[in-house]
Amino acid sequence: MGRSGLSQTLYGLAAAAFTALAGMTLAGAAAGPAHARGAPDSFADLAEKLTPAVVNISSSQSVNGGGASGELAPLQRKFGRPAVSLGSGFIIDHSGVIVTNNHVIDNADEITVTLNDGREFRATVRGRDRETDLAVLQVQADVRFPYVEFGGLDRARVGDWVIAVGNPFGLGGSVTVGIVSARNRDINSGNYDDYIQTDAAINRGNSGGPLFDMTGRVIGVNTAIYSQTGGSVGVGFAVPSDLAQSVIAQLVEYGETRRGWLGVSIDDVTPSLAATLGLENPRGAVVTVVRPNSPASLAGVNANDVILEFNRRPIETVRDLTRAVADTPVGSRAQMVILREGERVTLNVKVERRETRQLAAADMPLPASAAQGSGLTLQEPTDEIKRAYGLPTNIEGVVVTAVDPESPAAIILQPGDVIIEIGWERVSRPEAAVDKLSKLRNLNSGPVQIYVQRGDMLFYESLRP
Repeated sequence: MGRSGLSQTLYGLAAAAFTALAGMTLAGAAAGPAHARGAPDSFADLAEKLTPAVVNISSSQSVNGGGASGELAPLQRKFGRPAVSLGSGFIIDHSGVIVTNNHVIDNADEITVTLNDGREFRATVRGRDRETDLAVLQVQADVRFPYVEFGGLDRARVGDWVIAVGNPFGLGGSVTVGIVSARNRDINSGNYDDYIQTDAAINRGNSGGPLFDMTGRVIGVNTAIYSQTGGSVGVGFAVPSDLAQSVIAQLVEYGETRRGWLGVSIDDVTPSLAATLGLENPRGAVVTVVRPNSPASLAGVNANDVILEFNRRPIETVRDLTRAVADTPVGSRAQMVILREGERVTLNVKVERRETRQLAAADMPLPASAAQGSGLTLQEPTDEIKRAYGLPTNIEGVVVTAVDPESPAAIILQPGDVIIEIGWERVSRPEAAVDKLSKLRNLNSGPVQIYVQRGDMLFYESLRP
């Protein structure tokens, strides 16, 4: 299930009036014994206990002139009303700390939180993370709020019962139940995909709401649905609690994420490579490029090394390494076990901060050589750009330095991505890339295949110019 197949429903709901930007999912598992358990007689006691801590979130955005787009634009132009997005969230501390999805409150001028009993409070953004689509809000009020707690996924199994509470279609306080359909789903929405999949009914407006296990702990944050109609078809996705907790803790403490950065391009180990290396099964992440002066370079990592373990965490796939590095405290040292020419070697690496490099490039003035179109700002991979984004010295293509959040490109691209091919043709000049996208758009050719490098990943994606 690639991202292009999901894009219509994961992110195509953004302009719908009075709805959340994307649908969501429920998934989690009851922390129960190994033997099968029957369905409970009722979920009423749990629902009564948990619902007070689940909130409705409405975010408004001022509209000036022709700035609106999509289904809501005619309404805004006619009545001059602000755009309103309804979503869900849940309180995790009695002081009014609230977790939701970033897309629910993205670009909002005002955020209103409504409790299950009808009380309304103004909220501010405490921190947000676009990569995991999580955000933390803060309500300032002389009130002791009801709250819920996170639970671990260590005992959550496929087939366990879960409960979702949220705000579908702006109705508020809706409870649905289902099971954990799958775990560790990669839907190609970002570098840190590790979703819980559930069949609980999740619809537009459920975004940001909690997925509970049968102990009443939050094991997921409902984020997306897969659907051809925009409504629930029993395939939803939630950010798992272990990933959410680490991101939320950083947003609460720093107001931003502070992820680790290694400085390598990597790929999965294929069966043929595993056989060549003497591995019983394909596992690990093979290093394709080591960036100069990066933590990996300074630690002695070479191209063709296979990383088997990082910071005491086994590495089975590229995603495992991406998560392990991101979770490592910036500035700390971690042991890394690699396979090099048939021998296991242990290296010691000092992890740097990934976001520092992204933010440095965001503040750069736009040079005359940059080109803009299809919602993208593209630049050549100059030495300055390479240093800012931590790109390898031999990188080819055009670098994405800005993305219009309202454009289709925002669904799949982000600053720091390198577009290598458009329509199966290599691109090396920003203006040529923009011209090609413009011509394809004028021809109504539909989505075009692009080849992208993002950090440690290379992937094909469908972009609507």
